[in-house]
Amino acid sequence: MDLLHYPFMVRALIAAGLVGLTAPAIGTYLVQRRQAVMGDGLGHVAMTGVALGFLLRSSPVWMATAVAIVGAIGMEIIRSRGRTSGDVALAMLFYGGLAGGVMIINLAPGGSTTNLISAMFGSITTVAPEDIIAMVILAAFVLAVTVGLRRQLFAVCQDEEFARVTGLPVRALNLLIAVTAAVTVTVAMRIVGLLLVSAMMVIPVAAAQRITRGFAATLGLAMAISLTVALTGSAATYYIDVPSGSTIVLLAIGVFMAMTALSAPLARRRAKAARAAEEVCTRDDVKV
Repeated sequence: MDLLHYPFMVRALIAAGLVGLTAPAIGTYLVQRRQAVMGDGLGHVAMTGVALGFLLRSSPVWMATAVAIVGAIGMEIIRSRGRTSGDVALAMLFYGGLAGGVMIINLAPGGSTTNLISAMFGSITTVAPEDIIAMVILAAFVLAVTVGLRRQLFAVCQDEEFARVTGLPVRALNLLIAVTAAVTVTVAMRIVGLLLVSAMMVIPVAAAQRITRGFAATLGLAMAISLTVALTGSAATYYIDVPSGSTIVLLAIGVFMAMTALSAPLARRRAKAARAAEEVCTRDDVKV
């Protein structure tokens, strides 16, 4: 594999692996609570952070993380209040982040819309050594939260009222989910891009749900699917010179379609097995 002879490709594959693991890890919870588009909104907000990084000559990854976390907290506050004007406030937050990013990047010395476009759609050549360090730290945080607190987070996503009755800190856990989603967005920025990261949070989870039963099985399979398409898409980018973000997302969509095709016969088989088990139970009851 000659691509491993190039340091930028090694960095790109490491980054792709981190994206593949983290995006569905938090995406499973977002899908569970019907917030699948949250990653898309955070991606818009993070663009302002990327532009600020160029303006202040600091790391775009860390700056995007800080801005995305602030945006995520704002989104969660708006969501928890549940007002009818919440959608309007969220829309202004999303598109304000996008507009702010474009404005600031043009004011930054040495900055250009090309820098912003690479952050929006991903580019394997933009992964710097310092980015890998930041991504490893951020990915470790995401996995520690999503795997280590999976029972508590699942309870909150499934039924907030029940979780509150059992004594769980629902508000703190909701904020933690939002912050973790914001961190995941910036982890995926270099490879998938801020505008496409939401797809990696949702599509592998949706694909896994077609053939799995149970939360743990869905989480594990979604991470496996995401890791596979992220690594495959990044490698394909090297060989056929196509954008990494769009390649990875299209591969994920292809896997979803394949899982959908498999789900029909699998569902019929499960239904047949269930009927057979029911008949056995009925015969046993008759004999008794």
